[in-house]
Amino acid sequence: MKNKEYMTFIKMIEYIDKCIKYTEGFNFEEFCNDDKTIDATVFAISQIGELVKNISKETMQKYSFIEWNMIKGLRNRIVHDYEGISLKGIWCVVKNDILQLKADIQKIMSSENTQNSNE
Repeated sequence: MKNKEYMTFIKMIEYIDKCIKYTEGFNFEEFCNDDKTIDATVFAISQIGELVKNISKETMQKYSFIEWNMIKGLRNRIVHDYEGISLKGIWCVVKNDILQLKADIQKIMSSENTQNSNE
């Protein structure tokens, strides 16, 4: 794995952690009524999607268990139709999907570090 990809994964984890921090202690209704939290969370999610462009096709194919296109697609939806995004969808991403994405990225980083140290 190239250093740029490794650094991209680090940045993705940082944005994931921000999403978790921003929504900690909120229920869905509270989230929907807090514009600052919505904006911060949605921005962090869009940045995760933006960072996917730094991941090579080779890495995406190797780790196809991550839905790279879905992540990029959510970013595009946020950027091009911000007013039309579903807060319920964003909430579901943060509460159901983002921790798995973090775990998957950490597995990739660990696997790549192990492979590089064995070469």
